Amino acid sequence: MKEKSMFTSGVLGGFRPKRPFHPFNQTHQVINPSTICKTKIVKKNLLSLGKNALLAIGLCLLFTACNNDDEATPLQIPAAYDGAAFETNAAAELRLVSQLRAITDEAKKGRQAGTKVSLDELNRLFTTGTPSLKSTASTYYAGRLEGASGWLAELSKASGGTYQPGPPTGEGGVFGTGSSAYLFDENGLEMEQMIEKGMFGAVLYKRAAELLAGPVTPATVDQVVAVLGANPTFPNSSNAAKHPRPDLLMAVYAARRSDAQNPNSLYAELKNNFIKLQAAAKAGDTYQRERDEAIAAIKTNWEKANAATVINYCHTVVTTMSRTTTTDNDKATALHAYGEAVGFLHGWRGLPQAQKRITDAQIDEILVLFNAPATGTPTSYKFITDPVTELPKLTQAINRLKTIYGFTDAEIESFRNNWVTLQQR
Repeated sequence: MKEKSMFTSGVLGGFRPKRPFHPFNQTHQVINPSTICKTKIVKKNLLSLGKNALLAIGLCLLFTACNNDDEATPLQIPAAYDGAAFETNAAAELRLVSQLRAITDEAKKGRQAGTKVSLDELNRLFTTGTPSLKSTASTYYAGRLEGASGWLAELSKASGGTYQPGPPTGEGGVFGTGSSAYLFDENGLEMEQMIEKGMFGAVLYKRAAELLAGPVTPATVDQVVAVLGANPTFPNSSNAAKHPRPDLLMAVYAARRSDAQNPNSLYAELKNNFIKLQAAAKAGDTYQRERDEAIAAIKTNWEKANAATVINYCHTVVTTMSRTTTTDNDKATALHAYGEAVGFLHGWRGLPQAQKRITDAQIDEILVLFNAPATGTPTSYKFITDPVTELPKLTQAINRLKTIYGFTDAEIESFRNNWVTLQQR
């Protein structure tokens, strides 16, 4: 009978001696203790490695499942904006909008020859309300509006008089007749535009940027829509005869610069990103990326709409004053368009750089081209009295804005149009 080997169980990895073991057999094979230890370590390492591998595989499966869940639940963006709580959520911002419209209406009284505008009333409209225009405005722009030499005071001084473009005499007054009558200071600058259009940036955009910098809730989105001058219907038109809730304020000008046939127009981008932002705000923190994308797009397109409007008014002045002959009403209309451009641009001066693309230095450069330096006395009248020399400055300003905002040649040409009127919408 053969002797049964003590190693048949394969404890040492399947090692089997060639001959039966016998304690007195001097040719037996001796097992080295270190071999046994090494074998145990290898087995322990293999076991540990196996556990780690299983853990890694499990984590990969978990992350894959999470990623698949994210991919399977993209942000659901509706086709329309939800305005159910708009008036409630945006009550304070709607009051601010009403206050700006009220001070503008008061300033417009000065367009009527012989009508004096009260400085006390202008100051009251600027400083009262919750919130007030003054408390919301940038510190820089509030300082330009107030004071003995501020734009509110200059408008009041000019009101009641008459004006003829040329070197300054007196306090300014009304130039033009009928619907072409506007109130200018002695330098040919329209204070009404410095008040109204300047506050589109210094008050309304500033307020929007501040809201978007904080926690963004559905109520926040409504508030920003309100200070743009839009509403939940996004009519893309200021035509009250065709729309029960027409656009107001900056939304009016975004619409004018937007071809309704272009799905990527400035107005369309604003509308679509407000809808996206509202959806992201409702959905919660899971969609922070979509929220931030929408915020960036809203701010960019708002600023571009402002710049495009400056370009539009520059086009108007150049076209009008390049004619062979011009009437006083033509000149008044051109000087009004010029004042709009100055107001729209100047209102962005002093806003935090993190909230805008254009720099204050670039604004100052363009204001110099406009003969309306941020510091110094304007010579606005020269665009009327010496158009051959002065109009090229406006073309330079258009080109500077084109470079700053990356507008294409086609866009610059498109900005000549009032698309709302052109498309009768």
